Amino acid sequence: MPFVKNHNHKKLKLILLLIIFIAVGVTLTVFVSHRRILEKEENIVSSIQNKANISIGKAHQTATKNGIKEWSLDATSVNYIVKKNQAIFQNLSVTFYLKNKTEVYLTANKGILKTDSNDMELFGNIVVKNLKYRLKTENLLYRHNKRIILSKVPVKVTGTTFNLAADFMSLNLNTNKTMFEGNVEGILSENIKL
Repeated sequence: MPFVKNHNHKKLKLILLLIIFIAVGVTLTVFVSHRRILEKEENIVSSIQNKANISIGKAHQTATKNGIKEWSLDATSVNYIVKKNQAIFQNLSVTFYLKNKTEVYLTANKGILKTDSNDMELFGNIVVKNLKYRLKTENLLYRHNKRIILSKVPVKVTGTTFNLAADFMSLNLNTNKTMFEGNVEGILSENIKL
């Protein structure tokens, strides 16, 4: 009998040793494969950081100068591209605040904001309006330092006393004066007070 017990004891030691080796092997396999997955994730994260895209739904941004609000922007979504200093907005509306306490409202399908200068380029179904007029075009530029809105493509402007169309337009938000260039055509109402 002692021979049988010793033999079973050796078998038990062998089985336990085999289980330990299998457990260590499984642990090493999991560790190595997990490490490969982590390395792949690091490469993915590094790739995203190189492109530096951050996407946000429902965005709001305000530009102020010397504590005075110059414009505020709302959009259904925004993609920030840090490397290019750009924010790309979808379905945006911008309110420009003028010195005389009036406001100019702008809507567009898409807008690109240069985050280092606050300059904007706007695209698609653009409408600019205030209490006196409504402007429609497909592409606008906003130069923040000069506070000028420019269109290098045709515009149509309507008001209570006029209808105008022009190839080019600029609106100075500091002086609230608009200049039309190119083929300017329009109808002025007889009720205009000069």
